[in-house]
Amino acid sequence: MLELFISAFITFFVVIDPPGCAPIYASLTKDAGKADRRSMALRAVVIATLILLIFALFGEQLLGALGISLDSFRIAGGIMLFLIALDMVFEKRTERREARAQEIIETPEVEDVSVFPMAMPMIAGPGSIATVMLLMSKSEGIERSAAVLSALGAVLLLTLLALLVAGPMMKRLGTRIETVITRLLGVLLAALAAQFVIDGLRASFP
Repeated sequence: MLELFISAFITFFVVIDPPGCAPIYASLTKDAGKADRRSMALRAVVIATLILLIFALFGEQLLGALGISLDSFRIAGGIMLFLIALDMVFEKRTERREARAQEIIETPEVEDVSVFPMAMPMIAGPGSIATVMLLMSKSEGIERSAAVLSALGAVLLLTLLALLVAGPMMKRLGTRIETVITRLLGVLLAALAAQFVIDGLRASFP
């Protein structure tokens, strides 16, 4: 159970990327008051948690209703995560996030960023939704499912903490350290994504 928790925690941490969300949130809320920043951070994480829980608990039924097998979803999800990993290694993911953040900043009428873009797609994006469904589909039994959900909860809590201390944290870390961390996590995610694809192909073609 501990191994499953650690594996799920690392996967969620890499995909949701709390250190990567922090600078984007800091730039989006630089003109907001301290209380507003706290409330938007809490609201973003709560909304993202609800979205991910819905897909974690009912994603398999949704796939069944659409006639999609879990093995097909494993392969597709693995490919999607691999593309995210490539973006992380070559810094394309960060560039897109910063561009999206700049668009929001340049639109004065948009004030509350908790739902968009923070809750979706930055925290509960396609990658994290695919990941939670993949891990839940592989976790049979209440205990194993609880381990996966506990790992998700721990990462979301870290995400909330990262958003709350986004400004001071980014001043201390700097862009170079953030880049190194992002690339290392990208390599790790690529390996995990490849394993998802291998598992899906092995089950589809025994």
